Amino acid sequence: MGSSITWRLAAFLLAILIASSEARAQEFQLPAAKEGGGQTAPAEGATEREVSAELDVSQDRAIAERLRATFADVEGLRGVRVTVNAGVVRLSGEVPSTAARELAGQLARQIEDVALVENELVLVQDVGRRLQAAWDKLRQRFYGIVGASPLFVVGLAVVALFAFLGRRLAALEWPYRRIDNLFLRRSARQLVGIVAFLTGALIALEILDATALFAALLGTAGLFGLVLGLAFRDLAENALASLLLSLRQPFEPNDLVRIGDHEGHVVRLTSRATVLLTVEGNHVRIPNAAVYKGVIVNYTRNPLRRFDLAAGVGVEEDLAAAQRLGIEVLRATSGVVADPPPQALVEALGESNVVIRYLAWVDQRTVDFLKVKSEAIRRVKEALDRAGISMPEPTYVVRLRREPGQAEARAALAPVAQAEVAHDISRGNVLERQAAADRATAEPDLLDSSAPREL
Repeated sequence: MGSSITWRLAAFLLAILIASSEARAQEFQLPAAKEGGGQTAPAEGATEREVSAELDVSQDRAIAERLRATFADVEGLRGVRVTVNAGVVRLSGEVPSTAARELAGQLARQIEDVALVENELVLVQDVGRRLQAAWDKLRQRFYGIVGASPLFVVGLAVVALFAFLGRRLAALEWPYRRIDNLFLRRSARQLVGIVAFLTGALIALEILDATALFAALLGTAGLFGLVLGLAFRDLAENALASLLLSLRQPFEPNDLVRIGDHEGHVVRLTSRATVLLTVEGNHVRIPNAAVYKGVIVNYTRNPLRRFDLAAGVGVEEDLAAAQRLGIEVLRATSGVVADPPPQALVEALGESNVVIRYLAWVDQRTVDFLKVKSEAIRRVKEALDRAGISMPEPTYVVRLRREPGQAEARAALAPVAQAEVAHDISRGNVLERQAAADRATAEPDLLDSSAPREL
């Protein structure tokens, strides 16, 4: 029993020694655990914040050193002050231009781990420094131009060569013989010249290493195209109308036409306008867009043209006799064709008369339309007078006072009034000669007499 108690006491003491040794070991290991990160939750969180703060400080320092090194190599940014705190970069100081200020902000934003850039840079206010910066920039550009002058000369020579080749190709005849339309033929020649010039310009830009500039211009061509489209809409409409008119050929040179409110002989059709020579001898240029969209009356296309004249006879007169008399007079009038035959129609009942309208046709190729119409009016009026058919008019009371010598003058003119006067009805060609003379000038003309006519 005693031995058992002894063994129990020995085991108890051994357990105490083991427990005490473990406690001491933990006491000795506790500082090392704190340095290495520890094992308890509160100690571990506090150490991570400290380590993170140290990493942020080193990262900010690296960003600042990198920016300072970058700015040191850029002209105009060498005096920029850089401070970094928690990834926020603050730039301060003076720069010579707005472009330098934007460049500094852009360089700072491109660096990794930068959260925000506060660009507090201001432009240099010192006049001397601003002038010096401007002078340095101009000097650099001048040196660049002088250094690239041989390339400029080569580029200009290439452009001139291709422009010359384009003119030579446009002047050839055989490549364009199959194009029947005159407008399309001229457009093809111009297109060849433009393509040749643009080819030379692109080669020159490649020699000067300026294709990026050309690409930038093409990139902005959409906006400029919209602006130019609105500004030159009328020019585009006229160009398209010129093409369609040259294809349709609605009139020929010297045709007498009415376009809108304008009437005259056609002189020429250009790429922008239609030129008319009015009966007064004036030139009228009508935009082709208005010609194409407007109403065109061609008096010359059909050689036969009808004229009409109205005469009011008394309400008690024999209307059938007045109609027959007018038709006989028109048939006997020189210049009036027999087919279609003349007509006389009762048109309206007036307040004190009945209106009869006489119709007749004229061949414009042989006689003058206006002269024949004038002669027909005179002859119908005289025939009605000789037949005793009254042509009443509104009645007015007029008091006359005889002037000295008035009777003698009337007596002297009586033989002339009674004599039969031969009236000229031949075609007048004054305007046609003027139009032909105008067409003989060097101005372009899209009218083609051999082209198919529009019906």
